[in-house]
Amino acid sequence: MKKRLAIKIFIFLIIAGAVFYWVRFSPVEVQAHKVARGSVVNEVMGTGTLEAKVRASISPEISGLLTKVLADQNDKIAKGQLLACIDDTDLIQQVEVAKADLAAVKATVDRTGADIISANATAVKARSNFERISTLRKSHAVAENELEKAVESRDVAESNLNRAQLAKIEAERNVSKNEASLRYWQARLSDTKLYAPFDGLVVRRNRDPGAVIVPGTSIMDVVSTEQLWISAWVDETAMNLLKTGQPARVVFRSSPGKFLEGEVLRLASETDRETREFIADVGIKRLPERWAVGQRAEVYIETERKNGVVFIPQNFVIWRGKEAGVMLDVNGKAQWRKISLGLSGRGNVEINGGLTEGQTVIGVLPGSALPRDGRAVKYDRP
Repeated sequence: MKKRLAIKIFIFLIIAGAVFYWVRFSPVEVQAHKVARGSVVNEVMGTGTLEAKVRASISPEISGLLTKVLADQNDKIAKGQLLACIDDTDLIQQVEVAKADLAAVKATVDRTGADIISANATAVKARSNFERISTLRKSHAVAENELEKAVESRDVAESNLNRAQLAKIEAERNVSKNEASLRYWQARLSDTKLYAPFDGLVVRRNRDPGAVIVPGTSIMDVVSTEQLWISAWVDETAMNLLKTGQPARVVFRSSPGKFLEGEVLRLASETDRETREFIADVGIKRLPERWAVGQRAEVYIETERKNGVVFIPQNFVIWRGKEAGVMLDVNGKAQWRKISLGLSGRGNVEINGGLTEGQTVIGVLPGSALPRDGRAVKYDRP
């Protein structure tokens, strides 16, 4: 019995020793990265939508029945192109009436001109007769009543001339008034035709023929394709880092992982008081084949870049309190090394001190724990 007990204890000790060795000294599988030189880029991220710099709503200035809509969604349009028509029957009649009224008052001007010529001739004759009778009266060659008749004839003739002149002035004013009226109705008539204000694209059609519309009613929305950009909301803490002209990467949510080149074109001067974000407009150098105004996208604005620096992936950095460090492979064993960090970028971080090019840093595999100092490690050689 004692011999059996001793054997069991011996076997137990062997197993316990093997487990202890395995736990304490066997190599731990880790991931590794060889320290190298390269570029570290710092970026500011924002989320926004694709917008047009120039956008317009095609709406009438008058009320009426919409008779034609000559463009639909996704149609390209040219500046000056006819887009829609409003019923113009009544306005055509108003224009014709205004033309007739203008012709009538112009005829009145011509008639008053003729009246002035006639009245002037009569006035000239009456003045001449008055001067002749006045001279004869001084020599008592004619009676007093003859002079009185001459005065009366002269005054009547001059009054008629003055009346004719005033009538012409009034007629000329009526011409100006009727010309203004004609221009007004012609302008109203022209308002029945709605034209494209610029080259662009119809993004939405809101009304169809047969609808009764009033001023402000949107028939269609159009945008200029000359300048499209992502209006991205960026946290206000990044305000001092951004400026126009900075390069950017843009990724649409419809094409995850596909980055497009962009550039910061405009920065807003107002921050949202609720979200504490402001807008950065980022232009895209080449749009994807399929796009839509209002489409969501993320932008990554490059604020700083350093080339040819020593760097490692950020997930290999280990913090002990306020000190940054890494686990370094030293002769097959893990060893913590304090490091000095520089610029932090897209998943990488610049190393200002503590590491040199060619060294190997190690990190944990998913679901594993970080090995302690001095623990043997194994990994696929980078």
